[in-house]
Amino acid sequence: MNIQAIIVDDEKHSRETLKNLIEEFCEGVQVLTLASSINEASSAIQELKPDLVFLDIELQTGTGFDLLASLPEINFEVIFTTAFDQYAIKAVKFSSLDYLLKPIDLEELQVAVEKAKTVKDKKAYSNQLKSLLQNLSHQQLTKICLPTAEGFEFINTDEISHCEASGSYTNFILTNGKKILVSKHLKAFENLLPEQNFMRVHNSFLINLKEVHKFVKADGGYIIMNNNDTVSISRSKKDDFLEAMQNGG
Repeated sequence: MNIQAIIVDDEKHSRETLKNLIEEFCEGVQVLTLASSINEASSAIQELKPDLVFLDIELQTGTGFDLLASLPEINFEVIFTTAFDQYAIKAVKFSSLDYLLKPIDLEELQVAVEKAKTVKDKKAYSNQLKSLLQNLSHQQLTKICLPTAEGFEFINTDEISHCEASGSYTNFILTNGKKILVSKHLKAFENLLPEQNFMRVHNSFLINLKEVHKFVKADGGYIIMNNNDTVSISRSKKDDFLEAMQNGG
């Protein structure tokens, strides 16, 4: 499958380097043009209608997110690029979108491009971008995109009761009783979900502190969630958990 791309980056060297890597190592990708500002990129996107945009998160004229928010519609895939900005990276991960850290790693670039070529559900992808912009506009990560076998589920973080490890998968148990199986390790979500609300209390469990109903001391201690599910707690995590709950978790 051939795709047409635009590169948006305010650093000339970064633009040229990425263009050269794409043209030499990413078969089937044609770079239509390079843009260095939000206005330039906006005009190019609306005129050339690319399939894919490589979008630097930090631009001198704003951010890549500002560009996306300014467009009347987003009907292309995006691969974000960035040199730092940990919060932005977390927001991108929260929406299950792709990003590349500078300096660009060739193998990661090729993987991201191949993934972009296989996007079939344009509506679901558009919703991923919308959830990203919504999280950023609220200055907090409140809606997470969960990749499942069927597609994507968009869940408000306050709908999560707890997460349970299942081998290399994670089961999300929602407050309404629904379960969602996601093909990522629990560790990935421990790093992603806001630590002021979520705590890893056991190798197998990550809980929403706001959904804790009771801590029971018997049998070494365990937690009962608001939905009446029982969650194990590691001895090493008990003091941290009790302290977090006393501090308003």
